[in-house]
Amino acid sequence: MKVRNVKAIARKEFYHLLRDFRSLYLAFAIPLVLILLFGYALSLDVDNIETIVVDYDRSDLSRDFVRKVDASSYFKVLGNLASMDEVTDYLDNGKTRMAIVIPPDWSRQLRSERKAPLQILFDGSDPNYASLSVGYMTRFIETYNQTLLADFLNRRGIERIKPPVEGRVRIWFNEDLESRNFIVPGIIAIIIMIVGAMLTSLVIAREYENGTMETLKALPLTAGEFLLGKAIPYFFIGLADVLMAVLMGQVLFGVIVKGSFWLLIFASSIYLSVALCLGLLISVGTKSQLVANQMAVLITYLPSLLLSDFVFPVANMPKALQTATYIVPAKYFIDILNGLFLRGIGLSLLWPSFLVLAIMSSVLAAITYIAMRKDGL
Repeated sequence: MKVRNVKAIARKEFYHLLRDFRSLYLAFAIPLVLILLFGYALSLDVDNIETIVVDYDRSDLSRDFVRKVDASSYFKVLGNLASMDEVTDYLDNGKTRMAIVIPPDWSRQLRSERKAPLQILFDGSDPNYASLSVGYMTRFIETYNQTLLADFLNRRGIERIKPPVEGRVRIWFNEDLESRNFIVPGIIAIIIMIVGAMLTSLVIAREYENGTMETLKALPLTAGEFLLGKAIPYFFIGLADVLMAVLMGQVLFGVIVKGSFWLLIFASSIYLSVALCLGLLISVGTKSQLVANQMAVLITYLPSLLLSDFVFPVANMPKALQTATYIVPAKYFIDILNGLFLRGIGLSLLWPSFLVLAIMSSVLAAITYIAMRKDGL
């Protein structure tokens, strides 16, 4: 392999990138937009649940209960309604996510030390949101019951009985349970696939469509020199996007790398090589920019988003899809990113994911090289 030939092809591709506004837009503008959209818009946290109240009791206890609900960071009381008909209208029109109906004589039932049921209605059109809302409300009522029980025992001069099991919960790695702490690192995997695979899927197909591939075949080039020269510009663009994502994640969202920064760069380089080889393979196989772009979206971008354990948990998928996720490179890279960003662990624990990505890169590079050789280069 001659370095001079590789430099010539790489320089040619750099010049094309500088003249092609669309490629530069894909390389830098789209990653920037993705970081902002995923970081600000995509959130799996549930708080400020819109709540309405129908208080038929209208007592001091019912008003105190509503005030405590509104004081919680998980709920936001929008107002008090007069009847259940209005509750139905609010839920049907999506004006609220939860409704609390306090029946008549609720406070009298409490003061007479009898059961005092409440009716709580949830909008279940979003199952994940509704299940979290149910959990928050159940926990709130448990805390409220404990307060009432403590007051009851104090009035009678009885010491409160401590439960035999006391769970002391401590959360590691993501102490505040902020979803953006794992969403922002996951964006890096999506960005690399866009820059690495979707852009390189066009480079060889463009040579075929422009009629310049036959000229390149007549040059004293080997398939390895040609492919390496084509990949080098996008490799450096991909690393620049990784650095931009890490910087913006820290400045805008406070997400920092707890592990080794250089290990992150090393992992990104291996994953980027997988994306580049996959994109070049698609380009060699299709020889059409339109088909290559569509194939890249189906084969690289969508699996990276849907089957990588990034947004949608793999454990909840059917067994067939769970098996298919083992051939998705983003699955292993996101595992590395979570280890570096959230857990602060190193290569001693992450080496299996590194090894799988290295094997994928080698296999894809070999297949692409063989395909290019069969094509006459």
